[in-house]
Order: sequence, then structure tokens, then C-alpha cells
Amino acid sequence: MNWHIVLDPADPELDRLAEQYHLHPLHVEDCRHRRQSAKIEDGEGYLFTVLKDVRLGDDGELETEDLDLFLGPDYLIAVIERDCPEIRELIAEVQKQNGAGRPDQAYYRILDRVVDAYLPVLDHFGEKADGLEDEALDKPSPETLATIFEAKRNLILLRRVLVNMRDVAGRLQRMESPLIARELWPFLRDVYDHVTRNLDTVDVLRDLMAGTLDVYLSSVANRTNQVMKVLTVLGTVALPAVVISGIYGMNVKGLPGAESPYGIAVVFILMCASTVGLIYLLKRFRWF
Repeated sequence: MNWHIVLDPADPELDRLAEQYHLHPLHVEDCRHRRQSAKIEDGEGYLFTVLKDVRLGDDGELETEDLDLFLGPDYLIAVIERDCPEIRELIAEVQKQNGAGRPDQAYYRILDRVVDAYLPVLDHFGEKADGLEDEALDKPSPETLATIFEAKRNLILLRRVLVNMRDVAGRLQRMESPLIARELWPFLRDVYDHVTRNLDTVDVLRDLMAGTLDVYLSSVANRTNQVMKVLTVLGTVALPAVVISGIYGMNVKGLPGAESPYGIAVVFILMCASTVGLIYLLKRFRWF
């Protein structure tokens, strides 16, 4: 088989290969207009496939890269979105593993490696969902809320990628193309099963994130209720002393003990007694 690796879609090498193997201009245009959805299309004597490779960036954001494949009877063309070390390493390993094998075998191995690369990403979000749930329950903060929304956004992107990849794998397992040997059909069905299982995992993770958001909102509401309860108790406890001090602070005559030299002590004792009595009643009512 003939391997052709194009590291830059704008490279004139892609035009030369398109002329040599009669590639459709729209397929070449798809290679150069990036951020395509995963898909598979029949060409004149070849299969054109757009695969989506996903990985986590340094900032934890989900990143996607296009990997375009042209599968012919005796050639395989791989067009990489940019000079991506991960995809170049993937292609190099498949080249070494495939050796002098057929193009359809190399095509399957690339597809299988791309699908297997989704598992570490799913594991990362699974661990993140567990940590966020504990964090939302124990110490909810605005940073926790921002992290939850970021994870939900990444899972939506990942689900969109997996839905399109499932369509690609589903069509591959149903089509009877002369470019793919019958012996590879069970392996293509296995790829479809992996993608479907990954998609189910993403749906579960999205439900977990939605539940984590509910936990966060409940925790914030409970903390607010606790604060309001403490403020209410403090205000209620201070109320008798405020009332008594307000009454004896009025500039009127005839208040009990107002003219006594021990008036201030009597008032102070009355304020303390009423406060202690109110605290006792609140304790009996189990307010705190």
C-alpha cells in the first residue's frame, strides 16, 4: 500500500494527490475548511472519512482535531488538521503496526485508536464529576459553579462528537464496500459498540453533572437558611433587652424603679432575666 501523510491541508501536496487519485474537489475542500463533523462519504473508487480526535488541553478544556482519511484500493491518505504531535504519533504507530498490510487494515487501526482515545477523556470527567459532587456538598463556592458549567459544556461538545462518530461507525458496519475486506466487518462492529458505550457514558456523566448542580443549589440554599436562622435567633434574643432599654430610655416619670438608686441594676437584671428566659424557651422549641 501507499501511505501519504499530509501535515498541512494547505500544502500543494494535497492537490497533487487529488489529481493523482481523482479525489473529489468537495472532499479536498472539506480537508481545508476545518471543524467538520465526523462523517463518511463514497468517492470515485475511494472512501472519504472525517474522524474527530479529542484530548484535554492544559487548561482542562476539551480540544478536538480533524483527521481526514482517503481509503483507496492500494493507498491511504491521512490529512492532519495541523502539526499535531498526538495524531502524528498515532499515525506512526499504526504505520509500524500495519507494516506491509492492506490499506483497509490500516484504516481500521486508525479508527480504533481514535475511538480508544475517548476513554481517558471519559475517565477524567468521571473523576471530575465525583469530586465536584463532594465539593458542592461540603463547600459550595462560585468557583465550583463555574467548574460545573465548564464540565457540562465540555460534555455537550463530547456528546456531539460521539453522536457523529457513532453514525460513521454505524455506516461502516452496514456498508459492503469492496475497499474493506469482509474479515474486518466484525472489528468494525466492535468499534461501533465502543462508540455507543462511550456515548452512553457521556449521557450518564451529563446526568451526574445535572445532579451535581442541584446539589450545589440545595447546599447554597441550606447555608442561606442557616444564616437567616442564626440572624433570626440573635434578633429574637436581643428583642427583650431592646424593648426594656427603650422603655426606660423614654423621658417620662413614673416608671418602676426609675427614681431608685438601684434602678440601673434592676433594669440590667430584668434585661438579663428576660434574655435568659427567652433563650430557654427557644431551646425548648428546638430553634437551635
